[in-house]
Amino acid sequence: MPEGPRIYSIAAHRGFADALVAGLIPRYSDGELGLARLTLLLPSQRAVRTVTEAFIRLSGAGMLLPRMAAVGDLDLDETLGALLDPLGAGAEVPRAADPTWRWLRLAHHLRAVEGDEAGQGAALLRRAFELGRTMDRLLVEGIAPIDLLSEEVVGIVGDLARHWQDSTRAFLMVQAHWNAELAEREMVDAPTRRNLLFDHAAARWAENPPRNPVVAAGVTSASPALARLLRVVSALPKGAVILPDLDLSLDAEVWDSLGNAGKSVSADAPQFGRNDAASHPQYHLKLLLNRMGIARDEVQPWHRAGMSAAPPERSRAISNLFLPPAVSARWVELPADQRRLSGVRLMETAHPGEEAQAIAVLIREALEQPERRVALITPDRGLAGRVVALLQRWGIEADDTAGQPLALTPAGRLLLLLAELVAEQAAPVPLLALLTHPLVSAEADRPAWLEAARSLDLALRGPRPAAGLAPIAAAADKGRVRDWWGGVEAMLAPLFAFADDASLADLLEMLASVAEALCGTALWGKPDGRALSSFVEDLREAARAAETRIDPRELHAVLRDAMDRQAVRPPWGGHPRVAVYGLIEARMSRADLVICGGLTEGVWPASPSPDALLPPAVLRALGVPGADFRIGLSAHDLAAALGAPEVVLSWAQRDEGAPVIPSRFVLRVKAMLGELLKAHEETRAVTLARAIDDAAPAPRYEQPQPMPSAEQRKVEIAVTGLDRLRGDPYQFYASSILRLSSLDALDAEPSAAWKGTAVHAILERWHKDGGDLLQIADEELDKMSAHPLMRTLWRPRLVAALGWIGTEIGRLQAEGRTVLASERKGDMLVKGVRVHGRADRIDRLPDGKLAVVDYKTGQPPSRSMVQEGFALQLGLIGMIAEQGGFEGVSGAAERFEYWSLSRDPKQRGENAFGYWEEPILEDRRRTGIPREEFISETTRYLIEAIDRWILGSEPFTARLNPDIGGYNDYDQLMRLDEWLGQLGGEGDDAE
Repeated sequence: MPEGPRIYSIAAHRGFADALVAGLIPRYSDGELGLARLTLLLPSQRAVRTVTEAFIRLSGAGMLLPRMAAVGDLDLDETLGALLDPLGAGAEVPRAADPTWRWLRLAHHLRAVEGDEAGQGAALLRRAFELGRTMDRLLVEGIAPIDLLSEEVVGIVGDLARHWQDSTRAFLMVQAHWNAELAEREMVDAPTRRNLLFDHAAARWAENPPRNPVVAAGVTSASPALARLLRVVSALPKGAVILPDLDLSLDAEVWDSLGNAGKSVSADAPQFGRNDAASHPQYHLKLLLNRMGIARDEVQPWHRAGMSAAPPERSRAISNLFLPPAVSARWVELPADQRRLSGVRLMETAHPGEEAQAIAVLIREALEQPERRVALITPDRGLAGRVVALLQRWGIEADDTAGQPLALTPAGRLLLLLAELVAEQAAPVPLLALLTHPLVSAEADRPAWLEAARSLDLALRGPRPAAGLAPIAAAADKGRVRDWWGGVEAMLAPLFAFADDASLADLLEMLASVAEALCGTALWGKPDGRALSSFVEDLREAARAAETRIDPRELHAVLRDAMDRQAVRPPWGGHPRVAVYGLIEARMSRADLVICGGLTEGVWPASPSPDALLPPAVLRALGVPGADFRIGLSAHDLAAALGAPEVVLSWAQRDEGAPVIPSRFVLRVKAMLGELLKAHEETRAVTLARAIDDAAPAPRYEQPQPMPSAEQRKVEIAVTGLDRLRGDPYQFYASSILRLSSLDALDAEPSAAWKGTAVHAILERWHKDGGDLLQIADEELDKMSAHPLMRTLWRPRLVAALGWIGTEIGRLQAEGRTVLASERKGDMLVKGVRVHGRADRIDRLPDGKLAVVDYKTGQPPSRSMVQEGFALQLGLIGMIAEQGGFEGVSGAAERFEYWSLSRDPKQRGENAFGYWEEPILEDRRRTGIPREEFISETTRYLIEAIDRWILGSEPFTARLNPDIGGYNDYDQLMRLDEWLGQLGGEGDDAE
């Protein structure tokens, strides 16, 4: 082997993991135990798994594997492997503070520093998490708090806006408090301990080199401490450092144009210049080499290739593709063979759903070839989930190795529902979502449980009841599930037993106990349950140690934030030849076909997010790579993926909400290919994706015209049902013959029917018992468990309208008019058909005749609607009254009045609510029914309807009068959207 450091690079086209193993086996397999003596330092546990799979593929007859230790990937929340974190270093390296405990203590210190301006609850904890992340960035770079007080940094801060000055000052003060606490406890932050362990291992190996070989492979983190360790490893007698995809063919001019990359060439030149090409895929490798003190010329090519190697010219094309902007003008001079990306296709789709379907088609086709491996790489978790779901249509179980947030798993969602129930004070939506969750009552009689939950669901439909569990008990009585609810209420009661300021540890313990009471051990049995158990235990212990207290109503937001940061990765068991990776998980992996999905700006690469606490100028002065550094890492991920034998670059023209811009990497590929672009387009998979669900046109759906039998037609008619029968017979058919009723939504806005019920109940009590009308209103709203918000918004209008009713009735009584009946039921027979209804109010006029009054919470029907026979309720009540259908009421009906509680269109003012009018044709009005003909016209319309539909044979045609507004409860049942556009003509197509 050559003298000096041994550093190698595996070109992108060779396939890192397989090429690595293909070279390690002949180099270190000296005898049966040769490889077993080798120690491999890998970047993460995922990389350990990837390299292990490569050894299995290339082992032949089998072998003893080398020891593999992860140096710990902070992006994956991984810690150091046991090899680099020995117990023997405990005396020299202090123990690390628990990350969760640190997060909570930082919130405490932030509150102490900023007071009320720091916020509270979830907002405070979010800021504390961001603060901890910024501290970690500085600690990884080896930047001490004293560096923030340097003259240069202080000068920069002084020139910044006031909010940056305040933010930097708060950061320094919190960090000072935290470091004092760490010193008192003889602890350090996890990144600090990581750096100390790296230095400990580097010093030990430099002083006493290990007898067995040590190789670091695939490590790209450029932290100074890790760079120092890699330098020592490269100089060990049997050591080596193997880098992924370092471009050794890149011209020296281009390499120099990347910038300083952490290397100060003079006292005036900063480590990271403003013109550094930090978004270039080679920048972070140049930074690593500079920190190792290695020149690129000292790096040697690794001449072994993996099983899934691509043509060698691919690496040269990738190098040309990512030329810095200042040098990319060379593309026009490149011959076609240096711009061609053979085996790379570009696939553009219309939207994410189509993109997922096309990717699933590509995967399905690839699996037709034996032993062919395929991988989807995407940072878009939504796209990954879609592809996984679509593959199931062919029985392909593909695991998303990036996992999913704990908050989206069944177990995590259940805990969040409990916390949401506390935050929303037992609102119906989270309550029923909890009670019907698949884990709840999974070990008991679940069918009976769901039946009771559905009964409670029906009882809770409509506006939200008052806060707490007591109103739910009233709904349970209504739904006839009181005994069942009693057991549920006993389990949920602990959720509401805490004061406004409670211990976070106690709250978590309460949530866990309630969750287990509802679900039993099924809650913890699966991978997501085990992850939830670990999450709750860690957070509870940290909260108890940090003495954290929060408002219970903030618990949901706090848990949601924390659980979103916790990934649950699937166990083994997916399809052996299909992999779905995130960007980090894909590093070092390789397949025969690699599909890079979600290549749009803001996704791949992700939008650079500046630090929320320290200004970019301060970070740059401290020597911390800028936000573009992350773009360079994602560019390197794409460059590695492009090294596969066959690659598809996929993106959609829009996301769920709006058009999007293709990734800058895609635009580079298009620009470099130039006239060669057409040959690289993937259109077949897109065509198949569009055709796969393109079924034959459905037969034309005709306008519904049900024809029930004569026996089925013989139903009663309510005074409010005649309008439906004449205006839209299908609505009458669905409600009165099929006896289907529409359901209000949960937590719905107060509907006109709900408000009408409240008004009628209030006025009925007032007419019968007298008393204070407003007090009666409050009592009735209490009975209906009206939510405080609804009462606050609607009550003022109701009070104003009720006041008008009281005044108006008093005025009429002074004129000799008296209330004869209110909220009274009555009926009559017309041609053998029972017509029934409830009269809101019937008054006796001074001359002995009757006035029929109907209360409306909104605008009353127009006079033209009454004239055309589509609003006949007043006339029908008058008919029943004249026939003696209401007990204690007799006489001829003379007046027909709508009393509206809405705003009077003829008056102005805040309290101008309440007015009445008659749909009578008189004076200068052009519409309405003459007073003397009102009953006779109503009778004519009623008999006509009875003859046509109840006693006749006319079909109950849907939307017989489409221009008549009214009910739309059964539009979905009648499949309105499928046939309404066909009414214009027999040959018209439905739009």
